[in-house]
Amino acid sequence: MRVLLVEDHLQLAESVAQALKSHGLTVDVLHDGIAADLALASEEYAVAVLDVGLPRMDGFEVLARLRARGKTLPVLMLTARSDVKDRVHGLNLGADDYLAKPFELTELEARVKALLRRSVLGGERQQRCGPLVYDLDTRRFSLGEEHLALTSREQGVLEALIARPGRVMSKEQVAAQVFGLDEDASPDAIEIYIHRLRKKLDGHPVAIVTFRGLGYLLEHRDA
Repeated sequence: MRVLLVEDHLQLAESVAQALKSHGLTVDVLHDGIAADLALASEEYAVAVLDVGLPRMDGFEVLARLRARGKTLPVLMLTARSDVKDRVHGLNLGADDYLAKPFELTELEARVKALLRRSVLGGERQQRCGPLVYDLDTRRFSLGEEHLALTSREQGVLEALIARPGRVMSKEQVAAQVFGLDEDASPDAIEIYIHRLRKKLDGHPVAIVTFRGLGYLLEHRDA
């Protein structure tokens, strides 16, 4: 799953990004509000972590523009400001959570994970497609009683598909969930990971179905 982190303090941004990446998340890191606004308008994310005190456009304005576009993306705001009015202002603009600096990385990780559960799994800890089960807390897939061993790319593709039950996803939509801004990857690369995943799912009543010209659907097939 893909997270946008917008923080102008470079050392803090690096620490937070590494903490989130250690949980297997794809993290795009930006350092100013205008870049964040452009990314949020053009890219697909599961969660945004947005600092309030950004250069060029502050976090409040970025959030306001995001909500004005009708986007319901969960947003965790970071702030060094202790004024309750600022927090209320951010929440009124549509922030989902607030975290004051300084903070423990473990708390930020827990809050991001909670927002991911809300946005990706509708508040549930697990998503199922027949015998295939995805646990968001551990970020592990199991198939029947066995752990399903996946590469990071295969994991990203399968996460994207299982999070949208009954919906066809185009290659471009899947790629937007898997690859970060700094990665030069063609949507056609998704075909390779789909092929590998099909081999790993072979023999089980769950399959990735191709709809020509449209994309892919994860489907439970009755035995």
